Amino acid sequence: MNIEPIAVMHTDFQDKFGIPRQSGRVPELMGKIVFFPEFRREEAFRGIEEFSHLWVIFDFSESHREEWSPTVRPPRLGGNKRLGVFATRSPFRPNPLGLSCVKLERLEHSLEEGTALIVSGVDLLDGTPIFDIKPYIPYADSRLDAKGSYAEKLQSYQLNVVFPPELLHLIPIEKQKAVCACLADDPRPSYQNDPERIYSMRFAGYDIHFRVNEMTLTVIAVDN
Repeated sequence: MNIEPIAVMHTDFQDKFGIPRQSGRVPELMGKIVFFPEFRREEAFRGIEEFSHLWVIFDFSESHREEWSPTVRPPRLGGNKRLGVFATRSPFRPNPLGLSCVKLERLEHSLEEGTALIVSGVDLLDGTPIFDIKPYIPYADSRLDAKGSYAEKLQSYQLNVVFPPELLHLIPIEKQKAVCACLADDPRPSYQNDPERIYSMRFAGYDIHFRVNEMTLTVIAVDN
């Protein structure tokens, strides 16, 4: 079987560091799905605006490997405990396919790009190839009695973010909530806990430099 991308996702993340680990964790994060010319036929989108959310099937394009491992080290478990690859959402898989649930904000039409989808709650790198789009169907896709193993313990995990106003105003106002929410989600691997270490997250063309001491993240510089 041979599958080819039908579209590409555009986001504010040019690097993997800082991308939320799950879709929907940062509702303010916006994305734009632009389809390749052969998939821009208007009838292909008929009825899509009647759905609030979509499943996006994508390519972990930065995680291709010649060989795969049956176990991986989830970063949120400290990078030491191994789990079976099929018990995680690791990008390092036999087939590097990803699945994200995003909110459909609106359709956008232009001569240059045809019909594009503006979505929110994204967790993808800019330029990510998209293989398919499917509607999210609440009665079938939501299981209230489902168990989430170790992921449930991390659901409410958040850092306190100190972003000095003189630095925050360097970020476009429409992106300020999103960048603060991404920082609060803690971009670091769980095994890194050095309060003196300076981290850098690339977001929307800006380099955000910060330190983390216990549960407080402090931004110390913003460059572009």
